[in-house]
Amino acid sequence: MEFIKILMRKKAIIISIKGTTLTKKEELLLSREKPWGIILFKRNIKSFEQIKNLIKDIKRLMKDSKFPILIDEEGATVSRLKDIINHNFEANYFGQLYKLDKKIATTLYKNYLKSLCDKLKNIGININTIPVLDVLRNNTNDIIGKRSFSKSNLVVSDLGEITINECHANKIVTVIKHIPGHGCSSIDSHKEMPKVNLDIRALNKIDFYPFKSTYSKLAMTAHILYSKIDSKNVSTFSKKIINEIIRKKIGFKGILMSDDISMKALKYDLITNAKKSLSAGCNLVLYCAGNIKDNFKLIKSVPYIDQFTAKKTSEIYKILR
Repeated sequence: MEFIKILMRKKAIIISIKGTTLTKKEELLLSREKPWGIILFKRNIKSFEQIKNLIKDIKRLMKDSKFPILIDEEGATVSRLKDIINHNFEANYFGQLYKLDKKIATTLYKNYLKSLCDKLKNIGININTIPVLDVLRNNTNDIIGKRSFSKSNLVVSDLGEITINECHANKIVTVIKHIPGHGCSSIDSHKEMPKVNLDIRALNKIDFYPFKSTYSKLAMTAHILYSKIDSKNVSTFSKKIINEIIRKKIGFKGILMSDDISMKALKYDLITNAKKSLSAGCNLVLYCAGNIKDNFKLIKSVPYIDQFTAKKTSEIYKILR
């Protein structure tokens, strides 16, 4: 219980930083405040030793050897570490292989995941925002594309489970995304708000399916307007979608984090985006732009994590032991 109280000193936000070393202002921020975690991008990575030292500096300031350090290291399309590790495989490659021969594909994919996890641990990263559980459709935007395992919801579900189990076995925590499903959208939510007009039966049969059987400790929302479920709010801002779909119908029991609140799918200012996300039922908000002024404003505006999030965070720390 004492550890839960310590964890509840964290703020309900994951932030990012601007460069390859911490600035004085970033050091000041991290010495005064405790974000839940920090996510890294290509702009933060120059060399193996540099990124390793940066992570050491962050964990030292946080006084926490297991402080959550996140990264999007999916494969060739989305690889923040591509300049320092060889990571050319796409999720879609393993999906195609799995349809041809499940046994061989499973063995190769597990070996690949172990190698990737070993590299991440060696650097100091402990959370990878995989697997992408979006199911490919005929109109899926290229922003998902080869990042998805397959057009088959069964293949996506199977490979998602393998991803989570193998990563956790190798002490890397996963983030399933983009819940409740981005594959049904033809729009890139980084650029504008996608609107999906499919009814709940069609979504439940295909798009929601891969998210239902996972034991991931973290999930990231899709900034999508599902008009037949909630015609006014994107899922990240929708109490109905978070409570009735993500929590009840899908049954996700872990920490729900927003996708980046600086994406153009969200139409308000950063503070409002953060507050609306948390008010709707997200446990954490994600801010990826790394602007120091906005980092200060956001971290002061968001609350400390609640007891539920602290308890789930303690479960994450157990995986990292």
